[in-house]
Amino acid sequence: NTISISGYHIREEGSTAVQEIAFTLSNGKAYCQAAIEKGLNINKFGQRLSFFFNAHNNFFEEIAKFRAARRMWAKITAELGATEPRAQMLRFHTQTGGSTLTAQQPQNNIVRVSLQALAAVLGGTQSLHTNGYDEALSLPTAEAAKLALRTQQIIGYESGVTHTVDPLAGSHFVEALTNEIEAEAWKYIAHID
Repeated sequence: NTISISGYHIREEGSTAVQEIAFTLSNGKAYCQAAIEKGLNINKFGQRLSFFFNAHNNFFEEIAKFRAARRMWAKITAELGATEPRAQMLRFHTQTGGSTLTAQQPQNNIVRVSLQALAAVLGGTQSLHTNGYDEALSLPTAEAAKLALRTQQIIGYESGVTHTVDPLAGSHFVEALTNEIEAEAWKYIAHID
């Protein structure tokens, strides 16, 4: 794997959803340009790139963010010369938002993490990390870590949401929000370029 391009820390430091994908995809674009300048073939190394994103509390915004990022990365890599579909694919890992966890009433974090994880899955993540509900207090206890794992397993194996690709595609609200996030992120990328 050539590199994992991280946006998680960008979001944890206070960026918006739009800024998270714009800054992260800009980093990815710069890495690709540097690799191409060194003579590497984007159709080869592009298939081995991966991304690391954050999932926060606004359920539909997060789904739309991931959907927009997937479309944008396909366009960016095509502009850089990628012709192989796998080199244009946004492979990404998602971790639920650590900065959204509260030390007060930590059991409420169970609901937060569940919704964030579901948003990531509905947005197309291929890999997922769910935080322990007590991580705002310390390293997760064994109980919290086990519940975080079970949250992923219930979403993955009991909810049915993984049985279709892009299950919210066609929803007027989700499509409009995806378009809006993408348009705003392109403005940041144009400024960065």
